[in-house]
Amino acid sequence: MTVNKSKTIDSALSQSPKQSVTALNIDDSDSGYFSVTALDNAYKAGMARMTGGISPAGLMSLYCTWATHLASSPGKQVRLVEKAGRKALKFSRYSQAVIQKECETCIEPLPQDKRFSHPGWKQWPYNLIHQNFLLTQQWWHNATTDIDGLSKADERSISFIARQALDRFSPSNIPFLNPEVIQTTTEKGGANLVQGFQHFLEDLDRHIAGRVPVGSDNYAPGVDVALTPGKVIFRNHLMELIQYTPTTEKVYPEPILIVPAWIMKYYILDLSPHNSMVKYLVDNGHTVFMISWLNPTAEDRDLDMESYRERGVMAALDVVSKICPKQQIHATGYCLGGTLLSIAAATMARDGDNRLKSMTHFAAQVDFSEAGELMIFTNESEVSYLEKMMWDQGVLDGSQMAGAFQILHSNDLIWSRIVHHYLLGEDERASDLMAWNADLTRMPYKMHSQYLRKLFLNNELASGRYLVEDKPIAIRDIHVPIFSVGTEQDHVAPWHSVYKLHLLSDSEEVTFVLTNGGHNAGIVSEPGHKHRQYRIASETENDCYIDPDTWLVNNPVNEGSWWPEWHRWLGKYSGEMVEAKSVGSQVGYKSICDAPGTYIHQK
Repeated sequence: MTVNKSKTIDSALSQSPKQSVTALNIDDSDSGYFSVTALDNAYKAGMARMTGGISPAGLMSLYCTWATHLASSPGKQVRLVEKAGRKALKFSRYSQAVIQKECETCIEPLPQDKRFSHPGWKQWPYNLIHQNFLLTQQWWHNATTDIDGLSKADERSISFIARQALDRFSPSNIPFLNPEVIQTTTEKGGANLVQGFQHFLEDLDRHIAGRVPVGSDNYAPGVDVALTPGKVIFRNHLMELIQYTPTTEKVYPEPILIVPAWIMKYYILDLSPHNSMVKYLVDNGHTVFMISWLNPTAEDRDLDMESYRERGVMAALDVVSKICPKQQIHATGYCLGGTLLSIAAATMARDGDNRLKSMTHFAAQVDFSEAGELMIFTNESEVSYLEKMMWDQGVLDGSQMAGAFQILHSNDLIWSRIVHHYLLGEDERASDLMAWNADLTRMPYKMHSQYLRKLFLNNELASGRYLVEDKPIAIRDIHVPIFSVGTEQDHVAPWHSVYKLHLLSDSEEVTFVLTNGGHNAGIVSEPGHKHRQYRIASETENDCYIDPDTWLVNNPVNEGSWWPEWHRWLGKYSGEMVEAKSVGSQVGYKSICDAPGTYIHQK
């Protein structure tokens, strides 16, 4: 009986503070438990806001796990002492060579590390400073990896934390140790520092006032970006559905429905006219529909994954099916939207709903067992801690999510910006993609909690344990052709993880594309974009599995954009082109307003 009461109270506490008080008929014996649990939730919610959602208990537990395993590995300790001695000797010889003008490099930075590319780092004493830092960084990598008994997940986490701590104290971030800052300050008489301080004050003012970063004002949705003509033809509480105006006399009969991630706004796929994927598709004869998600508030705390499936994907499919009767649909999902689309498609396959013609994924995962460095923030301690903050707020604020992504790219998004913007006094060059990235959204408490637990922590979708309407679904039930895109520098959805779709799918064909760039820039890869390249290969249901590293070696690099490949693939699975129809002329689905709609403007 006590166990049942505990579960009931825990369930009530998962609601809003006001709801949880009225959810239970608490007697004197229960009130103590309720008070203590509520106190824990409130305390952790307050702490989480102070620590940016990072659990101190989780960090301490991770540190103790690492330290305990290292302490019980005398052989590893001996090796670390030997490595420290060799590095000290190597650095000593390098120091002597520098004095004798025989400057052979002691250690090279990693290819993606641009902190020490300025010529000043090759001059004394800065060459000694940065070489010593790189050797120290390498030693700490050795100290946090390859420890007997330490799990791979813990190893990745402790190594990441050590790297973040070292990056914080990199000599490139310290003004009097950075030769580029010293040189610029000398040449400009300190004007760069004055300009940098002005930049800091402006950024602080904008942050406090809740305004967008400098330059983002020049990319307003509906004015500068998200300009492809269209109409909002359907709206419910969770989303607006946009149908874009055809620009060709004839169109493919099968429409395209795009399900973007609600973690950010949809218009990354409809940026400026020259790099708008939506415009590219419409100009090539495709009928395109786009979901524009609500930016939820605390009142939407109880929206869950099922809400997004039913009132999002399925509601949109119902509308598109009525507007384009007797036609199957090319469904496309980006990031989290691709995961949700897979859940919807697997449910449709289970229930005998055959309205899908094909499915396309952009940097979307269905197996989260190797979801990259984001897994650092999704262990039980972190998720539980984050849930308390979301329980109190009702949502996960966009700035809190953005902070986690910035940590993954701290050298590029945090420290490099501080050096160039504040210490060197350089003006930031805004772009449409940067402005979109600053247009933050929120996520409902219940949905995000389910997403983290069911998909990241428990990997239920890949293991056939994810329930829809109390019945399990499986990716293998999806038999339509699949086009999947991964990006080489993706820290959100690593391409090896995206590639796992090959192991789960029982589709008649899976075409996989690997493009250079990151999670966003790799997708916004319009024809004519310089330095773009990709690999592509198709696998049928009769082909044997090829592991991702072998796939990479076997498939040559193609120069240019992968968008034409997708267009040709869609054409392959489409019928003969038909006369285009005007938007908003369908019975029951008249135009509500012009694209990009109203939800895109919600702050």
